[in-house]
Amino acid sequence: MSETLAQARADQSDEVLYDVAGGVAIITLNRPERLNTISGPMLSLLSKLLLQADADPEVRCVILTGTGRAFCAGLDLVSATQGSGIGSESQVSSISVDLDLKTAPPTVIFNMNKPTICALNGAAAGYGLDTALGCDIRMMAQGAKLAAAFVKRGIVPESGGTWFLPRLIGWSKAAELIFTGRTLSAAESLEMGLATHVVPDAELMTEARKLADEIAANAPLAVQSAKRLMRMGLNETFNDHVHHVYLQFLQLIRTGDFREGMTSFLEKRPADFHGR
Repeated sequence: MSETLAQARADQSDEVLYDVAGGVAIITLNRPERLNTISGPMLSLLSKLLLQADADPEVRCVILTGTGRAFCAGLDLVSATQGSGIGSESQVSSISVDLDLKTAPPTVIFNMNKPTICALNGAAAGYGLDTALGCDIRMMAQGAKLAAAFVKRGIVPESGGTWFLPRLIGWSKAAELIFTGRTLSAAESLEMGLATHVVPDAELMTEARKLADEIAANAPLAVQSAKRLMRMGLNETFNDHVHHVYLQFLQLIRTGDFREGMTSFLEKRPADFHGR
């Protein structure tokens, strides 16, 4: 077991589980009795484990999922109304935008180099929806739902939704979804382009793992470079972007993985990539 994995397991609580096998890290929200609503300690630990997975050379893909009936029903509003949780008056008065948002899970997920798959086992609402939108790929169980209910609670999509949704589905559809606070079924999410795959509930983790294994079998440096370039391309002109792509290409063709990729192709065998 790697030192990073051992440290993550030592630090984890029962509310966020972490496991690595075969190059795939699975991070599981595990507070089913509260629909995996996010408490302050969960928020901090989730960010820590995401960063742990991103830094671990043994990890090539990350699956984020939940236990029970929901993926994540948002922030813990029960604790907030009782004055102790995220969003409570005591918490709001102490929030530092410069410090807190940089290490919040949606920001961490967006800036990760490792590919991320959100395996939506159930409903994703509020903060849970924004977190799911930040992942590269969303695979939904047939019974899962996406609830953009922010305006119904008197707030806005506070952790990336107003940035992600117009880019994923266009301005008009994003506006309708955000302004109405509508809940989408898995089938509606697939049709709208918010889900990449919809699978039977019982097959969710099997199918998510198959996809993660397929990604993990490829050259990790190339996969991570491709993700960085896609992220950079969101805000670059075409000419600037192809320049950055070429610089990445020059670095990659000097790697052992590039030589292995070419050799395995010529020898008609599966490649054995080592990330160097």
